Amino acid sequence: MLRELTIKDFAIIESLDINFQSKMTAITGETGAGKSIVIDALGLLAGGRASQEFIRQSANKFILQGLFDLPSDQQLLELLQHLGINFDDHNIIIQREYSRNGHGICRINGLMVTRAVLRQVGKYLLDIHGQNEQQSLMHVESHIQLLDQFDPAIGPIKQNYQTAYSNYQKYLHQLQQRKKNEQSWAQRLDMLKFQVKEIKAADLKTNEENQLQHEKGTLENFQLIQQSLANSYQLLTGDPAASLDQVGKAMDSLEQISNFSKSFKKISDNLNSAFYLLQDTAHDLSNQLELLEWDEGRLEEVNERLELINQLEHKYGADIPEILDYYQKISNELQEMESSESDSDQLEQQVLQAHQAAEKIADHLRKLRHKAADKLVLAVHKQLKELCMDKAIFEPRFWTLNQLNQNGSDRVEFYIQTNPGETVGPLVKIASGGELSRVMLALKTIFSVQQNVTSIIFDEVDTGVGGRVAQAIAEKILQIAKQSQVLCITHLPQVAAVSDHQLLVRKQVVADRTETKVCWLTERQRIDELARMLAGSQITSLTKKHAAELLELAARLKGN
Repeated sequence: MLRELTIKDFAIIESLDINFQSKMTAITGETGAGKSIVIDALGLLAGGRASQEFIRQSANKFILQGLFDLPSDQQLLELLQHLGINFDDHNIIIQREYSRNGHGICRINGLMVTRAVLRQVGKYLLDIHGQNEQQSLMHVESHIQLLDQFDPAIGPIKQNYQTAYSNYQKYLHQLQQRKKNEQSWAQRLDMLKFQVKEIKAADLKTNEENQLQHEKGTLENFQLIQQSLANSYQLLTGDPAASLDQVGKAMDSLEQISNFSKSFKKISDNLNSAFYLLQDTAHDLSNQLELLEWDEGRLEEVNERLELINQLEHKYGADIPEILDYYQKISNELQEMESSESDSDQLEQQVLQAHQAAEKIADHLRKLRHKAADKLVLAVHKQLKELCMDKAIFEPRFWTLNQLNQNGSDRVEFYIQTNPGETVGPLVKIASGGELSRVMLALKTIFSVQQNVTSIIFDEVDTGVGGRVAQAIAEKILQIAKQSQVLCITHLPQVAAVSDHQLLVRKQVVADRTETKVCWLTERQRIDELARMLAGSQITSLTKKHAAELLELAARLKGN
């Protein structure tokens, strides 16, 4: 429910703070006092379109703020969570600013949002009804939703249908995408086949490039390597003056004196180690010379292989591991596409089966809706009778759609005949005035529980009626207030009298500026205001007595 409303520099309101209460509040005051301005402000907090006309003269911008209790609606909670809006304190604070340069700001719990998001959230908080704006009831697309909400048996079946419909849409989308992209699909398939074949034919090995580069270096420097190995071996073994034999003789000579001191022993050991190391080195040089073999064609093969790898790296990756990763990826994609291509007929069959499954549940939904419609007709006729429209005829009409949608295969619209002899016509096109207000109240009384809106606002929906009809309207609004907070702008004393609270809106001139002020009325002040509503400016003791009687009657009505 709406807890607080703050208005600054809006229309003729300079500054206004109102703390609202639960149940039914009547908002009264003379014509032009600014009652509808309060409703306009709430409409903007619910996502209505702002304009510079709303900004008070001499002000640069208007500021609106509303504090609401957080409704327990699961869809709203999921929406807030999806939007990243914190609601830990179980309150929703909506702020709206609009400046003369056309710049507007919307915030929900401090988070800046778009007006579209504000509308999404606002529909769970406020339901505003004016003489020519019945909001959800006057939108044809909402009629099937209201009918489905009316009968609890429809909910689970509709949920099953929407699951089946979603499954059908998934397969249908896949099929449509394939048909739409047949050319690009074929091109992609050919490209993948070529790439997979090219990389596979190369038969790349992970460390191959490094090995080839090493082999290339060896082949390109064959003569230098051969000459270096041969010279080194010759110097170690060929020249007696510097051969290993001379080192061996030196080793034997030192070994004779190694026991005379630690220094001699260390020199002898070092020379021994050097001798055996040089022996091993000479042996290794000999082996390498024997293994060394010149292959004139091998260098060409290595260069060609490296050039192939370079071309593949230019196309598919920075190195061989990246190329192999890409190969695995496109191989999987190619396998899926070839499998999907072979399953084209199977996909068409899946679309057909999914459509048949959804259609079967849609047929079941249609039967349940027709039964619910019969019950709804009885409920609406009962409400209209209590609103002095016992001759009216209400009927939901059905059309079968050419294709399934989110709600099934039905289109539903409410039709009504308000007077005998007239044609039955669409509810959304019915003449405005007292009859439309009563039809709306009848439906609102029935649907107020299912719609689960925390605050319902009636803006002079009782215009054009009086007498017992006015009393009937008052009782209906009171009945709705048992389910939701109701704010009702009214000129009817019968409606104001049944309210739990009454808010008086009046104009006054301060420093040559017209301003709107509001105040909550005490019981005694309510008698004076009801008397004004009954008699206008000529208030007598009799009209006050009549006003007091209205409050007494209302008290008894609420007690019953």
